[in-house]
Amino acid sequence: MAALRAQAEEPYREAMKARYGIEAPTAFGVRMNRVQAIAKPLRRRHDLALALWDTGQYDAQMVACHIDDPKQVTPEQMDAWRATFDNWATCDTACFKLFDQTPHAFGKVREWSALNDEFGKRAAFALLASLAGHVKGGPDEPFLEGLALIEAAATDDRNFVKKGVNWALRSVGQRRSPALKAAAREVAARLAASSDRTARWNGKDALRAFAKDDAKRAAKEAKSSA
Repeated sequence: MAALRAQAEEPYREAMKARYGIEAPTAFGVRMNRVQAIAKPLRRRHDLALALWDTGQYDAQMVACHIDDPKQVTPEQMDAWRATFDNWATCDTACFKLFDQTPHAFGKVREWSALNDEFGKRAAFALLASLAGHVKGGPDEPFLEGLALIEAAATDDRNFVKKGVNWALRSVGQRRSPALKAAAREVAARLAASSDRTARWNGKDALRAFAKDDAKRAAKEAKSSA
């Protein structure tokens, strides 16, 4: 905690909300690269991570996400931490720095997608997006189930849910197997044709991202064959 206070910057703390939309009243204002530098020598310190999280202090919780041992993280801990999410940065960092490395991750995607609170539901799709980017190989089935959850949640117009759903759809469609990429494009096309405004936005935005990827790939192939 002393190390975090020593790295605090008031202008950065003020910018967190104004520039990045992070609502964190307890934040000291420590830049992420400094959070990571403090966390680096403390990796796999489960008890310390729990103690830091329990402070309720934003920067300490960010360190906790970086240092916890995913092998020791229980489903109960994941639920307890998720229940306290009150900003997108803590939610997303917990998901892509820690939770996606646990064997409980896909189960929590299913459970949390049924939640009603904004950050709890975002956590489901932030976790799915993280799994799509970080899991190497494996079966397609959990991600196919994830696509069904995405489609079911695509009409939720709350900002952080909407953006989480969109992130997950794009991640599956850009980072997984050819079959999953095709399935994600089918979901995006259905959403783009929806009568619901939020679903339409999700589908069209994902289709634009996929088209951009396809164009880059075609240009790269053309260059290599020239």
